Amino acid sequence: MGEVAGQAFMNIENLPVGTTASGHEFTRMTLNMDIETRVNIDDVVVGQVDGGADFAASHVALGHIAREGDGAQYDGVTYAAGEAVPFEAYDPYIELAVDPDEVNPDNSIGRLSGFRMGFKQARGSVSSNTTSFSGDIGLMINDSSGTPQQATLFGSDNLETSKRATQIGIADGNGACVPGETCAALSQLRSLIVGADDGSGGTGFTDDFFIGFQREGVEWQSPDGANVIQAGQGVFINLPTNMTVDMGTLTGAGVPRLRTHQADLGESLF
Repeated sequence: MGEVAGQAFMNIENLPVGTTASGHEFTRMTLNMDIETRVNIDDVVVGQVDGGADFAASHVALGHIAREGDGAQYDGVTYAAGEAVPFEAYDPYIELAVDPDEVNPDNSIGRLSGFRMGFKQARGSVSSNTTSFSGDIGLMINDSSGTPQQATLFGSDNLETSKRATQIGIADGNGACVPGETCAALSQLRSLIVGADDGSGGTGFTDDFFIGFQREGVEWQSPDGANVIQAGQGVFINLPTNMTVDMGTLTGAGVPRLRTHQADLGESLF
């Protein structure tokens, strides 16, 4: 076996203290796996405390089914009606963030500050009826003049927030929005495509799709080291997408839901 080389099923990386400004120490465990899947979940509620939830959604789906006349999908492939368009995910990982200087109740040094689950490469559709969201959605929205703006999340008070948001839209100079005009309920965003711009207008793979659970604020570094994403206390979901939608679509009929059931239910969920 001395001349045999290969990739192990699991790879463990230790990132040094000071990799991010917070000074956390990170350990990432990556599985050498390729996943193509289509998943439906009736209800998801996480981070439920203090009378609310960090994330709450029903009829969550990864991947979808092509409809007649859809044409080429986000991956450039044209599927026949009824064929599954999978959610693609490669090299899933679990990452731990530890404060190396914090003292535990048993007087040991180094306390867990958070952990996250993600993929080094991910691409595909995510559909849901979301009522509460904590994190970031990397959507672009065309304003009334057609100028693309970075999407902002808002709470029920119409103020910008990344914690338990209920609306999405475009913030004004004071970090606020007007429901029905510059923001709409998250439930209007029924389906989006997770991915990154591939440089030619298509959707390529992203390494920034993850869900994190933090005891305190943690600065998570992208697996390729290109980005640092600040996740606050509680549950944080990072949904990168290269999609652009019109504000009028969000406040009007909303972004339609892709077909996620074997029997095409149209806009119905069940």
